[in-house]
Amino acid sequence: MRRVVIVGYGMAGARLADELRRRDQDISITVIGAEPHAAYNRVLLSTVVAGTMIPSATRLHDESWAATHNIDLRLSHEVVSLDRVTRTVDVRCTRGAFVPSESTEGPRVRVPLDVTRESRVPLGGTRGPRVTVAYDALVLATGSVPWVPPAEGLVEDGKLADGVVAFRTLDDCARIEAKAQKGMPVAVLGGGLLGIEAARGLAGRGCLVTVVHPVGHLMERQLDPGAGSVLARTLGKLGIEFRLNALAAKYLPGDGLVLDDGTHVPAELVVVSAGVRAETGLAVRAGLDVDRGIVVDDALRTSDPRVHAIGDCAQHPGTVSGLVQPAWDQAAVLADRLTGANPAARYSGTSVVTRLKARDVDLAALGDVHTDVDCPDSEVLCFQEPSRGRYAKLVLRDDRVTGAIVLGAPDAAATITQLYDRGIPAPTDRLALLLGRALPAEAASPADLPSSAVICRCNTVSKGQIVSAWRAGAESLPQLAEATRATTGCGGCKDAVCGLLDWLGASQPATA
Repeated sequence: MRRVVIVGYGMAGARLADELRRRDQDISITVIGAEPHAAYNRVLLSTVVAGTMIPSATRLHDESWAATHNIDLRLSHEVVSLDRVTRTVDVRCTRGAFVPSESTEGPRVRVPLDVTRESRVPLGGTRGPRVTVAYDALVLATGSVPWVPPAEGLVEDGKLADGVVAFRTLDDCARIEAKAQKGMPVAVLGGGLLGIEAARGLAGRGCLVTVVHPVGHLMERQLDPGAGSVLARTLGKLGIEFRLNALAAKYLPGDGLVLDDGTHVPAELVVVSAGVRAETGLAVRAGLDVDRGIVVDDALRTSDPRVHAIGDCAQHPGTVSGLVQPAWDQAAVLADRLTGANPAARYSGTSVVTRLKARDVDLAALGDVHTDVDCPDSEVLCFQEPSRGRYAKLVLRDDRVTGAIVLGAPDAAATITQLYDRGIPAPTDRLALLLGRALPAEAASPADLPSSAVICRCNTVSKGQIVSAWRAGAESLPQLAEATRATTGCGGCKDAVCGLLDWLGASQPATA
């Protein structure tokens, strides 16, 4: 029996395990996760911080998942070394010897023991045994770790100082919730996608939030300066303040931050969301090729063909780090290869649409957003209405959408995203398109969408897949989500899926 070992039980590792089992009921799958929780959707963590979603609602798997799918799941375990010659990994239990998770939010899953060698220690120890697990194919899905700015006082003795919390995991959310109080001044380090989501969540809890960002505008990877300015103005109306082009120089516990220009930001809590770095330590120790991440080819192989990498830890030319869609696309390709379902499968990159998950703010960015209006090879249109929180930028080549930023215009965002996904010509009335008043003739109703139209971008679910699942008996939203995974990513496609459900239900012949 072919043995696949997955190191990492985050969104990439969990998805790969699901994809493998969907294709092959006999393949041996071992998943090793450092956290005590079941895999959860990191996309939804900002809603946990905001208090609008309970942690258990973010889970990707329930407590019975491993047993139901015959998967060897090891929570609270870490891989300490990799021997590429013997094709084994050395695994250590970090919460005693094979004890169910004590976390109130994580599933109580006993860790099975089917290993080549084991040594037991008494139950309840802080460090458990080391065991050796053999593999035929190893997949590194170790994700990424927060990057902490080199400000004096943020880190003490190798750990974040008291009053400083990262925003990366479910446990981080619990720490933030425990500390954040209404009326409390809070500083968020980082004005990127996750930093803005954290800031909006904290503001929703009644905190007095200041975002400190070293660049001149917010979300510079996804937005141009104009969009960043309108976004800051929109968030400002929600009570969030900004210090742009500023670096934190020193942290004063209980008092706040001293910035590089000598000014002070009051803060009783500092939330760090200044970016991430690929977790490559295991790969480096094993002698694999590593650059910014673990280098992989189109087959998602590392420099050792028996070892693969996916998700945030992997470096592929077509990958945008920090987003879930590339990881899930990679999981599907790798599952095809490892199970033999499609040995020719290759990963060539992911066309990403970024959506900001922040209450009262509707923002989508896709493709090449940094093309200038005077670019001779492109048609670039911009519309700004800062007082109403609206900004739209559209980049076209040969009448096709190649990039867009849409803030405060959800109808336009939906239409432009559809044009981008399908690669069809844009309507000739460009202004109407930017304002959300022009729809492609082909998309007048769900019936007019082709089967290939992508409905759920996070999971690459097409209209045809939804129709097939509905005809097979998945006639409710939860059933469709279970059958196709539509709506289980960021949730932004829920309205579209419900529209398809309504159309399918109405199209069914009435029975006497």
